[in-house]
Amino acid sequence: MTDIKNPVIDTNLVAEHNAQQQADLQADYEALGGMLARRGVDIEKLTALAGTFAVAVPSWGAGTGGTRFARFAGRGEPRNVFEKMEDCAVINQLTRATPAVSLHFPWDRTDDPAALKEIADGYGLGFDAVNSNTFQDQQGQDHTYKYGSLSAQSGAARAQAVQHNIDCIELGQKLGSKALTVWVGDGANFPGQNNLRGSLERYLDSMRDIYGALPADWNVFIEHKLFEPAFYATVIADWGTSFAAATELGPKAKCLVDLGHHAPNTNIEMIVARLAQFGKLGGFHFNDSKYGDDDLDSGSINPFQLFLVFNELADAAERAKSGATDFNPAYMLDQSHNVTDPIESLMSSAVEVQRAFVQAALVDRNALRAFQESNDVLNAAQTLKKAYRTDVSAILAMARVRAGGAADPVAAYRSSGYRDSAAERRPAKAGASSSGIV
Repeated sequence: MTDIKNPVIDTNLVAEHNAQQQADLQADYEALGGMLARRGVDIEKLTALAGTFAVAVPSWGAGTGGTRFARFAGRGEPRNVFEKMEDCAVINQLTRATPAVSLHFPWDRTDDPAALKEIADGYGLGFDAVNSNTFQDQQGQDHTYKYGSLSAQSGAARAQAVQHNIDCIELGQKLGSKALTVWVGDGANFPGQNNLRGSLERYLDSMRDIYGALPADWNVFIEHKLFEPAFYATVIADWGTSFAAATELGPKAKCLVDLGHHAPNTNIEMIVARLAQFGKLGGFHFNDSKYGDDDLDSGSINPFQLFLVFNELADAAERAKSGATDFNPAYMLDQSHNVTDPIESLMSSAVEVQRAFVQAALVDRNALRAFQESNDVLNAAQTLKKAYRTDVSAILAMARVRAGGAADPVAAYRSSGYRDSAAERRPAKAGASSSGIV
């Protein structure tokens, strides 16, 4: 874990918090260790594994989200990218699981990337994939994206969108990022509005120009979404189209899976397995949903699905290791916090994703393979359930404490008074936050 030169939360407060929790945590840890030992599992190896986990936080997630109906501003929410970085630093300091931030341009654009990088370094933060925005018109923009961006009928609008993505790459290079995530809202709301094949052809032509601008050590992540803002036909609507586009573009193009960008009850873990099998799984945007692209906190609705996703990731990692191939998908939270403190939600979500990661490591893969090969359906299913039902909270807390984080991140955060302090330092200003998505 990267050292934190300039911690935001008083380290003495964190130490005091951990001291108060130590006896209970040690007791829980020893009890869990005994139970795991009877299964032949070394708790210390799991705790060390938990310490390797990292998921990026979205800069825009530090602000209050909203819906198409309204957005209710939160107290002390960040008004610029530097204040967003401060909030992201709090999340990582207390969880020790979020050492990178994913920026979104032009929301987070700065004329002084060197200063931003220096501040990030002091917080112990790096930069994950950068995100382009061609789903909104920006002030002073020459051509509208109302009818599309990378797939627009207008050649001028397409060229503008391509150049914006190239600008994102160039700014990302200055910050140390290694990937560009491209999600477009392009599509149609009426039959006949667009030629369905022609829209994808124009998208691919635009993406070829963006792909050509990628540095040698960069990737581009293609993010699919079933619907919204297009409600009849979205250009990149599903993993099949994303896979076809990534394959057409080349080896540096990969698919990004957002858990909320599918129809209800879609078997997302199977999508993960397929993309991993064919070497096109680039990464994830973790969140949760009940109906659509709800962008709820990760693990808040369907934690078993999150576990099943990580079960496939663990299988893919094991296969890659045995085949001496690289498997390193990017992980990022992508949520909208409408009624909670965004820092609390992002900390809780990071812990839940880390929980699924550790639970997946508990799956007895030799036993699972044996049950599968013998068609013992019930025991195969119960092998997964056994790992999923194991409460690994003590492992996660111990890994945090040993890394300098908080045993209970939300409790430590609340006791720090950070939100009250932020509210005093950041008086609300209309339109200033560029945080959250309405």
